[in-house]
Amino acid sequence: QVQLVESGGGSVEAGGSLRLSCAVSGSEEIFRSACIGWFRQAPGKEREPVVSIFTDGGNRYWGESMRSRFDISRDKAKGAVYLHMKNLKPEDTAMYYCAARVGNYCSVVAPLGGNRGQGTQVTVSS
Repeated sequence: QVQLVESGGGSVEAGGSLRLSCAVSGSEEIFRSACIGWFRQAPGKEREPVVSIFTDGGNRYWGESMRSRFDISRDKAKGAVYLHMKNLKPEDTAMYYCAARVGNYCSVVAPLGGNRGQGTQVTVSS
């Protein structure tokens, strides 16, 4: 079974940058053909898709208004997927978690059909 463990969250001032990591294990197929993505949810708000990546080819899919400040990358050798965040704003404060779905289809929300991690908290102060 696919397991995902997020790390790298913390507190940062507005305008700063942060890189979150998602360690992926439990499936030999996960980096051959899977859709892995990052999502976030703040208290009292709906879950938002941030960005996903198709491990076969590297195509990326962003959520609404996410493209300018968020990016995703993968490292097959390390079994990890990263969320790169820049110019952070207080409204980016949320629990961020990664999710993965093995298969040959990808979209920004496709990973929600698979497994997800427990999340890592990001707090941006003004």
